[in-house]
Amino acid sequence: MESSIICIGNRFVAEDAAGPLVFDRIRDRQSLPSHIHLVEGGLAGLNLLPHLESGGRVVFVDSMQGIAAPGTVTMLDWQEIIKMPVNPHFGHETGLAYLLSVLPNVCDGRLPEEIALVGLEGVCSDQMIETATTLSIAIAVNGLKGNRR
Repeated sequence: MESSIICIGNRFVAEDAAGPLVFDRIRDRQSLPSHIHLVEGGLAGLNLLPHLESGGRVVFVDSMQGIAAPGTVTMLDWQEIIKMPVNPHFGHETGLAYLLSVLPNVCDGRLPEEIALVGLEGVCSDQMIETATTLSIAIAVNGLKGNRR
């Protein structure tokens, strides 16, 4: 199954740098299996939709605020993500919940079979980045089963 790990956030703002930091760790750490695509999503917001139109499995990595305790790495599935608060403005601040809520209405291809968010709450320690890296790869390879945290 094709998989994508999409790391989103702003590497210049500590509270929003989790995705880019995990992207760097995965890129520098090892080669991924050929069926896993690593994407630096940055602040692309709704412009990430094309990365979701080929079916398969998608793992987002992003900073979170107010969802879990600071210093926590959390995994959420598609249903849990779309229940998160939605910011109605276009852009990165729109939020992943909005992106996934509009996906079925705007997708030109196949919907992903699985979508997960590996969220990092608060300013990230090296251990949080490593935990999120390992979890993101495990979900991309094996899916959500057995990877619940």
